[in-house]
Amino acid sequence: MSTIKVLMLCGSVRAGSVNEATLRTATAVAPEGITAILYKGLGALPHFNPDDDHEPLHPAVADLRARIGAADALLFCTPEYAGALPGSFKNLLDWTVGGVEIGEKPCAWINASSAPTGAVFAHESLRRVLGYTGARIVEDACARIPVPRQAVGADGLVHDPELRAEILTKLTALTQHATSPELH
Repeated sequence: MSTIKVLMLCGSVRAGSVNEATLRTATAVAPEGITAILYKGLGALPHFNPDDDHEPLHPAVADLRARIGAADALLFCTPEYAGALPGSFKNLLDWTVGGVEIGEKPCAWINASSAPTGAVFAHESLRRVLGYTGARIVEDACARIPVPRQAVGADGLVHDPELRAEILTKLTALTQHATSPELH
């Protein structure tokens, strides 16, 4: 059985982020055959400038693109700031538009917001940007799974069995698309 690599991309640089805890939990519940890798370079990316989007790329950008290229699927989890994607996360996405690594790659997101608005504007924006990259959004793997801050343990993981089961269900749905015959 081959291993499916899922790159987890968090839209928050905040210490103790519920979004990062959600993705860290996805890595913890990933069953055999799925390797979930949390990308930790968001804060190291330079500000996007189209004039710099050429070889040789900044090392942090080259690393991001290499990790995306090596992944079989991408799972995002991002908060919403001022009705949109956080600036640092939009910056990450801007660096992916000029590359070809996301093209046709299965992508999904978990909306972990427990706010009444549910970060809906951030996820609408994420959908729009992923459209520019050519990503294949896996609708049945996208979900709103509200994760309250108190559900995150001191170890940075979500331990509530129902929330963990929902996270696992969405991770599994995404990986099923990463192995579908039409991709190979």
